[in-house]
Amino acid sequence: MTEQGELTEGIIEAIQDKKGSKIVKIDLSDIMSAPASTLIICQGKSTSQVGAIADNIRDHLLAEYGQKPWHYEGYRNSQWIVIDYSTVTVHVFLPKYREFYSLEDLWSDGRREDIADID
Repeated sequence: MTEQGELTEGIIEAIQDKKGSKIVKIDLSDIMSAPASTLIICQGKSTSQVGAIADNIRDHLLAEYGQKPWHYEGYRNSQWIVIDYSTVTVHVFLPKYREFYSLEDLWSDGRREDIADID
């Protein structure tokens, strides 16, 4: 079984590999009602990029850690794709949907870490 920290780092690497931006990692482990221990949020500039980021996360975690997601959805429109790895949930958004749903505000009681964009 892969450690949660390795899984989280693998997800961030996969996002950065496809030029995903404004990555935020939120530690929810102290919140009893949270659906996961860690929430990772990022965005892409187009539906194609959102889909490519999500695909790369799934491919990278399977190849490097043998981890398949428990569930994923949102590929039909690729405006907001969610990938659930049980302890870690990833949200890949188009910017306007990220702003509208404002998950960072919803989970503001978690410990937030902003990950620098790679140019």
